[in-house]
Amino acid sequence: MELDPLILSRIQFAFVVSFHAIFPVFTIGLASYIAVLEGLSFKTKNPVWMKLSSFWTKVFAVVFGMGVVSGIVMSFQFGTNWSNFAQASANFLGPMLSYEVITAFFLEAAFLGVLLFGRDRVPAGVHLFAAVMVATGTFISSFWILSANSWMHTPAGTELRDGVFFVTSWSEAIFNPSFKYRFTHMVMASFLTGGFVVAGVSAWYLLKGREVEANRKALSMCLWLLLFLAPTQAVVGDFHGLNTLEHQPMKVAAMEGNWETSRNVPLLLFAIPDQENQTNLFEIGIPSVASLILTHDWNGEVPGLEEVSIENQPPVAIVFWSFRVMVGLGLLMILFAVVGLALRGGDRFWRTRWFLQGMRFMSVAPFIAVLAGWFVTETGRAPWLVYGMMTQAEAVTPSLTGGMALFTLIGYVVVYSMVFSAGVYYLMRVLYVGLEDDYDEAPEQAERPKRPLSASHVPFEVREGSKSNPANQGDH
Repeated sequence: MELDPLILSRIQFAFVVSFHAIFPVFTIGLASYIAVLEGLSFKTKNPVWMKLSSFWTKVFAVVFGMGVVSGIVMSFQFGTNWSNFAQASANFLGPMLSYEVITAFFLEAAFLGVLLFGRDRVPAGVHLFAAVMVATGTFISSFWILSANSWMHTPAGTELRDGVFFVTSWSEAIFNPSFKYRFTHMVMASFLTGGFVVAGVSAWYLLKGREVEANRKALSMCLWLLLFLAPTQAVVGDFHGLNTLEHQPMKVAAMEGNWETSRNVPLLLFAIPDQENQTNLFEIGIPSVASLILTHDWNGEVPGLEEVSIENQPPVAIVFWSFRVMVGLGLLMILFAVVGLALRGGDRFWRTRWFLQGMRFMSVAPFIAVLAGWFVTETGRAPWLVYGMMTQAEAVTPSLTGGMALFTLIGYVVVYSMVFSAGVYYLMRVLYVGLEDDYDEAPEQAERPKRPLSASHVPFEVREGSKSNPANQGDH
């Protein structure tokens, strides 16, 4: 059997990106939540907020570490599997990835150390500042990465000369036409992920009757957040879809399973796309709703896949079903947020067992939705790597063989499985221990060092030869 290096390289990168994506999408939202907890602790001196912050900081550290380990190898794949693309895009992507490291990764790494180990070693305000800086670093990192990825979908500010992209306008390239929609959509997804995970874990603890006061507060905070974010994400997704229709119409056609350009296009709830015959074998739809959603007009025209040859069409079945998984889970998130509001009366939201059980299972829903969304975004771009300018076949490493691609793919699967298993094992241990009682009582402000260097201060009385009488103190 002949092994296709292009297909195997696409599978390999999809596997690595899918594995990696679930970690930053969680840590971005969780970092902001920790910063809020630190702010509440600093302002109110309530030990509950400090306890919650201490616990979720431990979770953040584990997930952040797994994200770093899993993300490093992606840059290597540009050279090993996609060298033509790496060479062609170096003028733009090289500086972009460098900016991400310099402005975000160093910031996160430096202040993460203070956040993890400085709680009793630096003033409370410094610890709060560290939490805010870590959260800020996650946003800066996502800014550069999403800008680079968006440029690949809607290239702007560059021109292709002799197989190399040259930047003609940095502002147009960085703030390309789809960037603001993708960035907002991803940030909202990160907040939803962090909110549902915290809510799900809190619900699990409440079912077990553990740290009831702290977890009730955590669940309440998250439900208010989700009540705002879940519907807002649907609106952001609508704007993102309109932008995609303008710049990548074939992706939208695949999302809708629409083969012929027409008006009054139905919204397909279920279909079996048959790409070979350019039709759907079976479909259930709501008349004209797809036209309404995509064009805001019942009679709006929706492009069909027939406008391009079958070789230039994305894999329709993957895009079609991934989109429905993402939207279905998004609607389920809105439902749980609304139910949480309905159960506010009489504080039933943390006493209703079926709701708490549902929140437990919903803690994994955002991860699935994010992966489904990435499948839609990246698979829907095929066969282009830089949309309309460079195909995936043109971008792959010329000397790469199928055997080499298969070998590295198997290696990544084995290594990542080990990393994931070890990370999940340790994470489960952290969750099993739960909120420790180290901060049942708020530490006295006097016990905190007043300035950074005073953390290493040695009390005067314990110095060698010192005495408590004023004369000896004066000698010292």
